[in-house]
Amino acid sequence: MARLVFLGTPEAAVPPLLALVEAGHDIALVVTRPDKRRGRGSTLAPSPVKAAATGLGLEVSDSLEDAAGIGAELGVVVAYGRIIPVAVLDRLPMVNLHFSLLPRWRGAAPVERTILEGDAETGVCLMAVESGLDTGGIYAEEGTTVGEEETADELRSRLVAIGCRLLVEHLAEGRASLPPARDQSGTPSYAEKINAAELHLQWGQPAVQLRRVIRLGRAWTTFRGRGLTVRRATGVVGSGSPGPGEVAGSGGVAGSRDVADAPGTLDGTDVVAGDGHRVALLTVQPEGRRPMDAGDWLRGVRPEAGERLGP
Repeated sequence: MARLVFLGTPEAAVPPLLALVEAGHDIALVVTRPDKRRGRGSTLAPSPVKAAATGLGLEVSDSLEDAAGIGAELGVVVAYGRIIPVAVLDRLPMVNLHFSLLPRWRGAAPVERTILEGDAETGVCLMAVESGLDTGGIYAEEGTTVGEEETADELRSRLVAIGCRLLVEHLAEGRASLPPARDQSGTPSYAEKINAAELHLQWGQPAVQLRRVIRLGRAWTTFRGRGLTVRRATGVVGSGSPGPGEVAGSGGVAGSRDVADAPGTLDGTDVVAGDGHRVALLTVQPEGRRPMDAGDWLRGVRPEAGERLGP
């Protein structure tokens, strides 16, 4: 067993913390991001990791300097959300759980970028933390396939479970049980945070790309001038192929397409995409309301023939 510092912030970092505690490690300190104001009352709320650590009776800090001076042999980083300064790493070596197969998708949003780009495989790396962005050597990794309909939350949960196993297996005796690290090989790609514009459903895109955006969570469109979040959807093959003069697959269709087939047109709970295929809405959330079955929403709004989603 080892004396460790754990650094993490979101819900995804809670299971690895619990796994290390259950494995018998001495978690000398948990470092997380400062409390944030949340909700209508703007009350200060702890991060999920702080809440879990407090419940376990562990010491918690929001200062990286505290991590370096507590006498631990290793820091374990899981979605901490901040670059670790070299001055801290010089005093406390650290390992990181990263949710991709490096050097594919270095950076803040590897799970989301994996889905958005249609990667068939991803995985988890247990890696050394160094000054560069996710450039450290890899101690261990495990790959997994990405389900065609798997959401970002579902994939992240599976990757977290894999990461917990890697931590428990390879940190059984602390630093002494880490295997030799290998250098990363291949062309790196960078996973920048997903912004609101990327979650805006552009119905002129192919159905497969629209479904990827929806799988990220919080994908949005508009209906009758009000916001509509699409929580869940699947794909439906269209009734016909694009005809002469129409462009399908990227960027929409030409004006020769019939109005009823225009991108964004509602056909029951199906929505016409730019390639003539349909996106079948399963769960939606109208602005100011709770998520609901798409069929229930449709029966409530009663769209007119040819009515469309989006501007």
